[in-house]
Amino acid sequence: MPELPEVETVRRGLLKLVQGKTVKDVKVLYEKMILGDVAEFEKTLQGKTLETVDRRGKYLLLRFSEGWTVVSHLRMEGKFYVKPANEPLEKHTHVVFTFEDNKQLRYNDVRKFGRMQLLKTGTEDQLKSLQKLGPEPTAETFDVDVFYQQLQKKKKALKTALLDQTLVTGLGNIYVDEVLWQSKLHPLTPCSAVTFEQVKLLHDNIIEELARAIKAGGTTVRSYTDAFEKSGAFQFELDVYGRTGKPCPRCQTPIEKIVVGQRGTHYCPQCQQVKK
Repeated sequence: MPELPEVETVRRGLLKLVQGKTVKDVKVLYEKMILGDVAEFEKTLQGKTLETVDRRGKYLLLRFSEGWTVVSHLRMEGKFYVKPANEPLEKHTHVVFTFEDNKQLRYNDVRKFGRMQLLKTGTEDQLKSLQKLGPEPTAETFDVDVFYQQLQKKKKALKTALLDQTLVTGLGNIYVDEVLWQSKLHPLTPCSAVTFEQVKLLHDNIIEELARAIKAGGTTVRSYTDAFEKSGAFQFELDVYGRTGKPCPRCQTPIEKIVVGQRGTHYCPQCQQVKK
């Protein structure tokens, strides 16, 4: 699943490729992709200009003129491509926005898990999926004291808590494994057992790691590509994720893989001791 760095990279690509373009036509080829009335989705966006693209956590917010926003979640394998209108549609293309210059913004999704919803701009915060999101992982919005207090109230494992998007938004399986390794915290450590000093280090590593991943264009493990159809480069900088059996970069102990909350989890058994 694309995580925050990948979604942010897509957002920046879309701004370069389609910002300011006016929609001539919208075709939904797989109706379940749209939450709400499909005919209304297609009709409402005709003649509207894509003014900008924002992001909240792993959600893209496509802002159109006259106060309309499309909230898009890429889920497991969703991608946006920009192609000439006369070029044949790729397999698994499910939503097509044709612009007046005959360029098309195509949403492609092999597994069909992605979703889009049309809303009046300013009402997107009423969506339950957006309401539950924690702060963005930046120094300005992600308060370490609040983070620590919230962790102290939870009995679940750190790995599980960091994935639920309520403490801080944008972290997925890859980056949780990475920041826990950087912070020398075992993924099964109970949240309430972590000290403030450890939380401060974890907090800072989350901010730094996601910023580094964004700079590298995200991580491509399976099929992720950005709006320019380019793979990310951050997979070459991962320390533990996907490195089962390889030496820990810090202590040379072989990296192990366990399952935490039904998610494959990579860690160093020497550097990351369980604290109970």
